[in-house]
Amino acid sequence: MKRFLLLSAASLALAGSAVWAHSDEAPQAQSAPADAASLKPLRFGSWGVDLGARDISVRPGDDFDRYANGSWFRRTEIPADQASAGVDYDVYNLTQRQLSALVISAPASGQVGGLYQSFMDEARIEALGAKPLMADIAQVEAIRDKAEMARFMGRSQGAFGASIVGGEPYADTADPTVNVLWLGQGGIGLPDREYYLSDDFKTQRDAYRAYIVRTMKLIGNAAPERAADAIMAFETEIARASWAIADRRDLGKINNPMSSAELAAYAPGLDWDAWFAGAGIAAQKRIIVNEKSALRDIAAVYARTPLGTIKLWQMFHVANNAAPYLPKAFVDNRFEFAKAMSGVSEQRPRWKRGLTLVDGSLGELVGETYARQYFPPSAKAKMEALVANLKLAMGDRIRGNSWMAPATKEAALAKLEKMDVMVGHPDKWRDYRGLKIDPADLYGNVQRSAAFEYAYALSELNQPVDRKKWSMNPQEVNAYNGGLENKIVFPAAILQAPYFSESVDDAVNYGAIGAVIGHEITHGFDDQGRKIDANGAVRDWWTKEDAARFETQARRFGAQYATYEAAPGAFINPDLTMGENIADLAGLEVAYDAYHRSLGGKEAPVIDGLTGDQRFFLAFAQAWRDKARDDAIRQQVASDEHSPARWRIIGPLRNVDGWYKAFGVTADAKYYLKPEDRTRIW
Repeated sequence: MKRFLLLSAASLALAGSAVWAHSDEAPQAQSAPADAASLKPLRFGSWGVDLGARDISVRPGDDFDRYANGSWFRRTEIPADQASAGVDYDVYNLTQRQLSALVISAPASGQVGGLYQSFMDEARIEALGAKPLMADIAQVEAIRDKAEMARFMGRSQGAFGASIVGGEPYADTADPTVNVLWLGQGGIGLPDREYYLSDDFKTQRDAYRAYIVRTMKLIGNAAPERAADAIMAFETEIARASWAIADRRDLGKINNPMSSAELAAYAPGLDWDAWFAGAGIAAQKRIIVNEKSALRDIAAVYARTPLGTIKLWQMFHVANNAAPYLPKAFVDNRFEFAKAMSGVSEQRPRWKRGLTLVDGSLGELVGETYARQYFPPSAKAKMEALVANLKLAMGDRIRGNSWMAPATKEAALAKLEKMDVMVGHPDKWRDYRGLKIDPADLYGNVQRSAAFEYAYALSELNQPVDRKKWSMNPQEVNAYNGGLENKIVFPAAILQAPYFSESVDDAVNYGAIGAVIGHEITHGFDDQGRKIDANGAVRDWWTKEDAARFETQARRFGAQYATYEAAPGAFINPDLTMGENIADLAGLEVAYDAYHRSLGGKEAPVIDGLTGDQRFFLAFAQAWRDKARDDAIRQQVASDEHSPARWRIIGPLRNVDGWYKAFGVTADAKYYLKPEDRTRIW
């Protein structure tokens, strides 16, 4: 359940190495505020809703986002170093302050303190200049043929650099108890193929080319303009061959098993033996090839492109991925592009970028301390009780469903029963002792960390799936459904107010974190989750009649979203966002049912003139309040499966009968839907 863009748009578009950035000539001057008050949990009012954020001059049915958050919108300015402002950033920034208290005080002799110290040592970084990078650039310059380049691309899986394909182990679609290699398209630096092909993104495309020119100058290229044109032409061809993002989320389309030999025969434009050798992967009997035709066509683009062009492309991406760990000239150059992409006008403070590096490199090592300090056992117990109640409510919805055949309902209930729940943090923590951290070697630290992470992932290839493994750190403000692992995961950091608190009104917890829990549960039954059975295997366990009725409702629901203009000229793509939109609606409905179940048949008390149902829906809307820059919204609409926050409020609510009753929404309201026009999937 992705909440927001933590970093700049360019960070997301150009991330190649798995980690980020930090220096300590004068850490006292740049340290995060770590006084006791700044580390306290956030709180809305005395019982969990920010009554002062509302604009009660707006009718709830005309714009519930404005009704719940309008006064907050008027008084809120987006910080210069953020793409948006809202609850997500509030909780994220609190978590950053909490982490800073742990990381900044860590001794430089340890891994956490040593990594942070290496990033904060700006004087040393400036003194070294581009020397660490140029050693890697020299490796690219020395490449003599495309087989060598294929090996280099394979090695870039755990290093600076780029590849036209990429992969990692994940559960097999046929046997979800074992990990096999999943392989997908790569090769572009902008967020999605449309950034190369659509006139809507000409400004961002021009900014990207200008960034390439500046980067090639920094690494000493004698003809940076010509190099940029060649790189852009190469990536544009790759973009044309690439699949659209809506197709890339379709399990039926991306599930294409092949052996290494079959892949080499199908996509002969790339020396696959060389690529796999560079990646440290032996010949495989079974690979899940995702964008099948794209891999073939991108390999053909590679085959017909001159080696000199591909070397320029590789040099640029090595420099781009390394830029956050290089002198100020590289960092500022990269940020110029970020500004053009997202509208952010100021870089995040260096201490925050340093925390991001530590978080990305030593996530569970930091997370173990974080969870112990900020997530008490009592919170875990309360959250687990909430999840259990949500699962019961989902079960009721499945049993009461009017469009599912009895056998399909039985299979759905079996999947729900087997769905594992993970709350707060892993039961078993990762061992980082094999990762060498040197407080005087930032560049080397990042390289070694990337290689360490890649080796950790690769160690699971053809091994049993560890269903207790976490894909998020405890300090991440997010949650997810494990897909083929049939599990839902809620890190400690999202289990803070105003999403969740042990001391607020139950209606608030159910409206805020309850809707998140419901969202993740129902991902197991959305347009893609319905293709995965209780054991995690990819198979169609619905009848044709069930599927037809589901798809009819899904199309009607999608038609609503197609009318939502998220930013001027940028309308939501219902094919791309369908799964998340369904999970938003069903999650809200399941949370609403679970809230009423928790009342045990009693009437909820009225608090500050608000009924329990009104408090529930207000908490839901305030948990999603967000004010974002238009450029960031446009990027999200083009490349993200999640609808922008405003439509994650309005879109589901107007389909929920209880919301109409709670606020007396009548037929003359802007977002009124007739009962027969409301989507009823779960």
